[in-house]
Amino acid sequence: MDTPENQVIYDSSKRGFFAVDEIRDVFNYRNLILQLTIRDILARYKRSYLGVAWTMLNPLGMMLVLTIAFSQILRFNIPGYAAFLLSGLLAWNFFAQTTTAAMVNLVWGGGLLKRIYIPRSAFALAAMGTGLVNLILSLIPMIVVMLVSGLPIRLSILFLPVPILLLLAFSLGIGLIVSTWAIFFPDVSEMFQIVLAAWMYLNPIIYNETMLPDQLRFWLERLNPMYNIIRLFRLPIYDGRLPTWGELWPSIVISFAVLAVGWLIFTSKSDEFAYRV
Repeated sequence: MDTPENQVIYDSSKRGFFAVDEIRDVFNYRNLILQLTIRDILARYKRSYLGVAWTMLNPLGMMLVLTIAFSQILRFNIPGYAAFLLSGLLAWNFFAQTTTAAMVNLVWGGGLLKRIYIPRSAFALAAMGTGLVNLILSLIPMIVVMLVSGLPIRLSILFLPVPILLLLAFSLGIGLIVSTWAIFFPDVSEMFQIVLAAWMYLNPIIYNETMLPDQLRFWLERLNPMYNIIRLFRLPIYDGRLPTWGELWPSIVISFAVLAVGWLIFTSKSDEFAYRV
């Protein structure tokens, strides 16, 4: 049992700059965040007969339905449409699932905050870790679909960790922002699902960006961050080339700017979470 001499008492009034303190706490509690990530992965597949295979079958099933609908019925004339579609779906599913999980995990796990001190961002970081594992596993069927579609696997695919990092940074930033809003306004959880449903169709996932009118594409490129990130994710996979600097730098700036803003918003309100959940 801890003695008064070695007990650590958390006092929010004695905290330094909240954003920096949270980073330090995340490092100190890194093993806990790892355990939360492992727990989320195991809990997801605990009662599933197919287990981890669902991570690969889920995007494949959605790809199959959409491929039939858009390439056969609506006749989108896009070579290797199945691979084109799946490469966009993987990036979008990561964003949608991790941001939602970050918000839900904080709201439903908020009771833990009333009993012990842990970094409030641990829930969002665990959601990102779980999503990253699922994304990596989903790349296996992506490669299979490319081979079946007759698309060559080029060395440009080795560039994929860069768009994944940018996707992770952007998703974490948005996840922290919506998590903060959800603590103070419970209806945000439901509203965010509506936003995600509409947002998906503003990205070149189902359709090729060249199918859009020039003026609409101009505004989507500038006002929709996910538009550029999904395109960046697809380039080394489907197009088989590296992005130009002009295609890369906007996503770098936006992703880390959103992460910085999300981190500041989240950590500035984190001491109030235990009283709100």
